[in-house]
Amino acid sequence: MEAHQIHFPVHGTPAAASSARQQLAIGIRAWDASLDQELLETAELVAAELLANAVRHAGHGPISAGACLSDERLLIEVTDASSKAPQVGLPDAEEEGGRGLFIVAALADRHGIEPLPSGKRCWAEFKVSGPDQPSRCLPLQRS
Repeated sequence: MEAHQIHFPVHGTPAAASSARQQLAIGIRAWDASLDQELLETAELVAAELLANAVRHAGHGPISAGACLSDERLLIEVTDASSKAPQVGLPDAEEEGGRGLFIVAALADRHGIEPLPSGKRCWAEFKVSGPDQPSRCLPLQRS
């Protein structure tokens, strides 16, 4: 299978994050790659968490979202202008937020946060098929 990619800017509002999540989901489904429904729904949830974090914590600078599908992996990534790395963990039960990266860590096969010269890249990978091999999907945001 050839690698498929989608990448686009996102405005720093909750409504734009929701729209970007839908745009990613529609784009991935349009590749007609025979991905199972559970993987598609999980990837959409992870994209929603990554986008919500970017808007909540770095909504005043540029944000972008993207996805790449290769033979082995589906990569979801969100870049933003904040250099502050989010923390993975569980907050107190009374707190409304703070669980996004915990959810990403629980659902993705791999995930990470990488600093960029103008912010950071948060990503999550899902194994699609085949043996454990490096993905042919390169970061969509170049440093």
